[in-house]
Amino acid sequence: MNLIILFEQDFLSDRTVRLTDDRFNHIKKIHRSEKGNTVKVGQLNGLIGSGVISEIADTYVDIEVTLTDAPPPKLPLTIILSLPRPKMIRRIFRSITELGVEQLIIINSNKVEKSFWQSPALNPENVDNYLIAGLQQAKDTVPPKVTFKRLFKPFVEDELPSLMTDSQGFIAHPGIGHACPHAFNQRSVLAIGPEGGFTDYEVNKLIDAGFNGIHLGERILRVENAVTALTSKLYQ
Repeated sequence: MNLIILFEQDFLSDRTVRLTDDRFNHIKKIHRSEKGNTVKVGQLNGLIGSGVISEIADTYVDIEVTLTDAPPPKLPLTIILSLPRPKMIRRIFRSITELGVEQLIIINSNKVEKSFWQSPALNPENVDNYLIAGLQQAKDTVPPKVTFKRLFKPFVEDELPSLMTDSQGFIAHPGIGHACPHAFNQRSVLAIGPEGGFTDYEVNKLIDAGFNGIHLGERILRVENAVTALTSKLYQ
């Protein structure tokens, strides 16, 4: 972990935190830190800084923290993603967080199996853990806003128009539109389908909503790779 994320409940005082969970184990067993050592810390949705270990015991570590720096800016990007296979959710959520995406909206689509929505991977606690892991990797403190929309048509017709205000919409789908633009670097909404892609009906609904079709060439990528490739192309 490149950054230790701190939560409000960790603070014993304005500047002192006590860690007793996996973060403590990481500091003691992985970093092998000792009293007086410095670690990189950041408060969730807050500032980043450093901490000096003031005490390290068998079950806890106390750290005196100084938080001074703003987290890295978010990409002005909302990703609309058809619910992936459960075994891919952890990796995709972590990657999206590491990339600095501002918002993630998980939607249903025709090719998403209904059972996927019952997966333990979608439990709020698990989702939070994926996001925190991504923040710790990327040295960030602000996770993407994550929401779930289980009804495709009402979302596209009722909620998407306001989401598209001042944004460019892109739908990534093989065989339609143009090559993904490079270094677009403007506010955008990117829709990515499930394995096998959106149905023709879903593609047409998104195009009717103002989305432009883009693709990554002849190769068909797995969803987790497409997310990273598309985001990296759109934002320099």
